[in-house]
Amino acid sequence: MGKKPYWITISGGEPFLRNDIVDICRVIYKLSQPAIINIPTNGILDNIIPQAVADIAASCSKSKLIINLSLDEVGERHDKIRGVKGNYERTRRTYQALRELGLANLTLGIHTVISKFNVARFPQIYDELKTWQPDSYITEVAEERVELGTIGAGITPTAGEYTQAIGYLIEKISCSSPKGVSKITQAFRLQYYKLVKQYLSEGREVIPCYAGIASCQIAPDGDVWPCCIKAQVMGNLRETDYDFPKLWFSDKAQKLRREIKSSNCCCPLANASYTNMLCDLTSLWRAGWRVLRR
Repeated sequence: MGKKPYWITISGGEPFLRNDIVDICRVIYKLSQPAIINIPTNGILDNIIPQAVADIAASCSKSKLIINLSLDEVGERHDKIRGVKGNYERTRRTYQALRELGLANLTLGIHTVISKFNVARFPQIYDELKTWQPDSYITEVAEERVELGTIGAGITPTAGEYTQAIGYLIEKISCSSPKGVSKITQAFRLQYYKLVKQYLSEGREVIPCYAGIASCQIAPDGDVWPCCIKAQVMGNLRETDYDFPKLWFSDKAQKLRREIKSSNCCCPLANASYTNMLCDLTSLWRAGWRVLRR
């Protein structure tokens, strides 16, 4: 892939369960030098994560390292959703330890998945988690994914439930006064939240999907997918001797892109949605206008 990737996310499961997570980031930095390395974590491994993050930040000094801690509720309610007793307090300790590192290239965020389990309490959840004063606070809607084995699980809130919850967040964001790059990222987040509302209520493609063109996902076994919702295989890196361009421009990959385009593929996946907006002139105009108005 060379130095083409701008943003690389190392996802899970739980990435910090890997003993070689620091080595993985070092190799990525050496070969690709992405502007951003993003690692989401459940924060449970409070005795491991802070040192690992410090080592990654030192090894990838010219990349912005984003660590997003996943918190879907407060206190024991979060533990119940995640199925791990003490999860919330461990995540709090992880957050405090990461904040104390004082790393210049570290952005520390909190990430909440809005699902049927917490949608009714979202305003209270948001108000509590914002007292932690994270560098960023983001949400996405719970989805049924092939990758996660959640097809048919019924975890996605209704359009009405999500609209009410996200309306509270939009109101709070609109009252804030971000500066610099934060103004731009906030404009795109607001645009994403509105896209999800429209998708849930109308069930149709709101903007074209560029998954498999502007973004992709590499699975642990080497399979490359346009996205993790359908998990359709464009090819396998091991079978192409890790020659990414050979896989990326293969007939199979081109066929999947045509299928995505012809089927008006749509979903509220955050990862793909943000890159989709960057490729969509209307979305860019709306986000740009929002920045100028502020």
